[in-house]
Amino acid sequence: MAILGTLLQKGIKLRENLEQEYSSPIELQKKELKELLITADGTEFGKVYNFQQILRHFRKDSNEFYKHYKESVPIHDYNKIYKDWWKLSLKGVKNLCWPGRVKFFALSSGTSEAASKYIPVTKDMTKAMQRTSIRQILTLSKYDLPAEIFTTGILMIGGSTHLNKKGSYFEGDLSGIQAAKLPFWFQHFYKPGKKIAKTRGWDEKLEEITKKAKDWDIGIVVGVPAWIQILLEKIIDHYQLENIHELWPNLRVYVHGGVSFDPYRKGFEKLLGRPIYYIETYLASEGFFAYQALPGRRSMRLVLNNGIFYEFIPFEESNFTLTGEVKPEAQTLLVDEVEEGKEYAILISTCAGAWRYLVGDVIKFVSIEESEIVITGRTKHFLSLCGEHLSVDNMNKAIELVSNEMNITITEFTVAGIPYGSLFAHHWFVGTDDAVDKMKLKERIDFHLKELNDDYAVERSAALKEVFVDVHPVKMFYDWMQSRGKVGGQNKFPRVLKKAQLEEWTAFINQ
Repeated sequence: MAILGTLLQKGIKLRENLEQEYSSPIELQKKELKELLITADGTEFGKVYNFQQILRHFRKDSNEFYKHYKESVPIHDYNKIYKDWWKLSLKGVKNLCWPGRVKFFALSSGTSEAASKYIPVTKDMTKAMQRTSIRQILTLSKYDLPAEIFTTGILMIGGSTHLNKKGSYFEGDLSGIQAAKLPFWFQHFYKPGKKIAKTRGWDEKLEEITKKAKDWDIGIVVGVPAWIQILLEKIIDHYQLENIHELWPNLRVYVHGGVSFDPYRKGFEKLLGRPIYYIETYLASEGFFAYQALPGRRSMRLVLNNGIFYEFIPFEESNFTLTGEVKPEAQTLLVDEVEEGKEYAILISTCAGAWRYLVGDVIKFVSIEESEIVITGRTKHFLSLCGEHLSVDNMNKAIELVSNEMNITITEFTVAGIPYGSLFAHHWFVGTDDAVDKMKLKERIDFHLKELNDDYAVERSAALKEVFVDVHPVKMFYDWMQSRGKVGGQNKFPRVLKKAQLEEWTAFINQ
């Protein structure tokens, strides 16, 4: 297996990597959409929305195809596409949005809504995710890493790989669906192995991993920050270590995604014996969209030539309601029409049968030339009770600045907008195990948000009359997640609580 390390060290690239590097983004995307439409032309969706007619407008050096595509196919959020199409796929109906029968559905833990979402995962999408995963692995050749890291284990912490059989399909965590289809050459490196990965109970899984940890030589760790941090703390405590490098001296890389890593960074680095590389990914149940392509950057490169066509909606009041719902007449743009520094919600059309589907994430382009993006929040995870337009990106940055300033570790936090007299207030719930002056914490969070967001600063002297901050042990946040069956895998604590979630959370902490 050492040959893999040798190949990676030489920087061997896949054809797809070269294609994206030396082709224009719009040509890659035009080709992707054309292939998607051709493949799905005979599906029920393709017939209803006349894919054949759209395909007639694909001409060289023209974007006429896009005018007809967006005029023919409406924008879908999850509720619309599930009600109209995916619900029938669950009943075994085939050739609906993609050729064949959908045999796997990922249960998404999307925090915008309380209920789980059923996201179709087709054979073509599984292969696409694997190809993007390999492309990301190949980028490690650009890092200053010793050859031996490519022969160490890769610890991947997801949800249970056990899948539930439901009539004509299987349902479960995306990591379970993907683990069942791991390439044979990768299984040698994969930890904790298939047996432990199938364990359903989160606590039981942590116990089993902790017991086996001493037998592994781990070089790369992959997973959502909160759950990886809990695991490393448990291993360090069990073996009475100063840091995780005493057990895994070859640990050099942490691959993370799902949430911003910034609020976790300070606490995470306390568990290490030396610096490691942090690599961000943008992997969702709907597809593997982007990954950090180069060291030293805090941005990710969109994958433009692997089964996904992107559209971008300027994240503005003209396109979205105050509750984050996309308007039917929303302006949509191609990849060559976006601007650096502006925020956009993403629409995707994919080889899993998602068509003009609103993912719910908000991104910002930091480099048009290299298609480099950062995630700034969610369409429904922002606060704008009275025009403050506070994004998750603002919140993450404020918490990072306050943590460093007060020398405390804030592992989790969430915010709610609440009525305050005849006007409004923000209520912060902060998770830290450090001793902290609550009034100073409130003052510094408020100060940094005013610096980061002009709209917020204006409203703090107008309709946003007060800020409340409560401090709770970190364990309380994870206990609430566990009480809702949302532990491990891609599950994460919502950064903004609205309506039912706020009621559940306040009832829980008041018990």
